[in-house]
Amino acid sequence: MAYIEFKNVCKNYQMGEITIKALKNTSFEIEKGELVVIVGPSGAGKTTCLNILGGMDKLTSGKVMVDGSEISSLKGRKLIKYRREDVGFVFQFYNLVQNLTAKENVELATQICKKPMDSETIIKKVGLTKRINNFPSQLSGGEQQRVAIARAIAKRPKLLLCDEPTGALDDKTGKQVLRLLQNMATKEHMTVIIITHNSAIAPMANKVIEFKNGSVSSVKINKKPTSVRDLKW
Repeated sequence: MAYIEFKNVCKNYQMGEITIKALKNTSFEIEKGELVVIVGPSGAGKTTCLNILGGMDKLTSGKVMVDGSEISSLKGRKLIKYRREDVGFVFQFYNLVQNLTAKENVELATQICKKPMDSETIIKKVGLTKRINNFPSQLSGGEQQRVAIARAIAKRPKLLLCDEPTGALDDKTGKQVLRLLQNMATKEHMTVIIITHNSAIAPMANKVIEFKNGSVSSVKINKKPTSVRDLKW
């Protein structure tokens, strides 16, 4: 059994009399500690897939397994516990609390889980020791994204789910963030999933899943993922 199993997942949205099929019998598998890049155009189903994996959206039919548990059937407190303790989220626009320092933003996550990492340790890990007491407005975009990553991984999550994490960054800063995410998988053995429009980052992944029209159109395994510093886009 794979660490993550997405089995024949369908997701429909009802818009009046119109049914929008965001996912159509979508299936794939991900192993523990893999860095996976999910690529595809807008409307292909990438974000819907990520939201279902993160427990933020419910599927219409099918099954999703994570570490032997069927997370697609979780409800109430069990679903809240899954989101709080097992999943770390990184979004395109950081979602930091503006009147809290970098350290305080990370500490928000440590307060809702059982065995969090030390906030100062994790901030050092993302290279922001000198910025620990700065507010988001005093940080660059790349620094804010690294705080967001620190906040996400402070929970020691099973999954780190990243929705266009470099979409608002320039190329140089984007590579710094991607290098950090790659290290989370290779050095910390964390399962990292990145969704993106930018297929140029695909070579850094252990596995590349391409979405098209709500379904998986291809799965490619990279036996020797490219170092982020060698990516070209």
